[in-house]
Amino acid sequence: MLSISQYREAFLDYLSEKITTKEPVNLYEPITYILNLGGKRLRPVLVLMTTEIFGTSYKKALDAALAIEVFHNFSLVHDDIMDSAPLRRGKETVHERWDLNTGILSGDTMLINAYQLFENYEGPVFKELAQLFTKTAIQVCEGQQYDIDFESREDVEIEDYLKMIEFKTAVLVGASLQMGAIVAGAPEESKKALYEFGRLLGIAFQLQDDYLDAFGDPETFGKQPGGDIIENKKTFLYLTALQEAEKADASQLEHLYSINPSDSIGKIEAVKSIFEQSGTSELTRKEIKKYTKQAFDVLDQIDLPENKKELLRKFGVSLMEREV
Repeated sequence: MLSISQYREAFLDYLSEKITTKEPVNLYEPITYILNLGGKRLRPVLVLMTTEIFGTSYKKALDAALAIEVFHNFSLVHDDIMDSAPLRRGKETVHERWDLNTGILSGDTMLINAYQLFENYEGPVFKELAQLFTKTAIQVCEGQQYDIDFESREDVEIEDYLKMIEFKTAVLVGASLQMGAIVAGAPEESKKALYEFGRLLGIAFQLQDDYLDAFGDPETFGKQPGGDIIENKKTFLYLTALQEAEKADASQLEHLYSINPSDSIGKIEAVKSIFEQSGTSELTRKEIKKYTKQAFDVLDQIDLPENKKELLRKFGVSLMEREV
């Protein structure tokens, strides 16, 4: 088996080989642009790694890995349009660099391309990959709709938020692991267990992302500090603080999330102060550890040699210890 960085390099080589700009240029250039903006490539790496864990060459899973990455980036293009976001990974978003219509059409093409990549698999493998992908893609869209709905809802509960991030983020991590197992012809029980491992790890990953948005080092996190606070996003931190903070602080927090002052730094610091004083920041770290432990408990039960599980465990630990 390869190292995580070697799987990433192998995937990037395949990406550059397969994703090229062709005619009409204004349709395909935005696709190559977004796919070459970088990112961690977590999902395709998981597809490749899982395939080899079950004794099959990662090369057989390259098309499935590429399908996952193309779909993920399709969702980012359309998310950026819905959020009117000017930047993605520090660069202009597709709809800003080109225009709104191009962003929509290029995104649609990416979704179709993702499905097209599964045509390189035959019979039962094709069917199983396509069925999992369809279910996951619909859940991601449902998660995005929940996220949009939360902006105008005043009755969002922590359970609602956890369901939203499960659909919007975690199911794609679970599907990535399961796809590798499908390509390798792994036992049914192992496929399901790997999906559950990925789902739980994906929830922990998103909670960590929320935490870093508020408390991460802006030099390493790569995003605008306090972006979720500026956008009044009802994250786990916010919803937990409403429950844990003193009544006056909870009222102040609700007020801060109802305004968009020109002094965004002052708002961010005031909100972070409530998060810390209420114990919410510590509770969030505990929640991250809880889901990470649950994920590793599932991994422990999978019928695999310990040395093969270790690479997945190492991957999970690296996600939870990251600062970006």
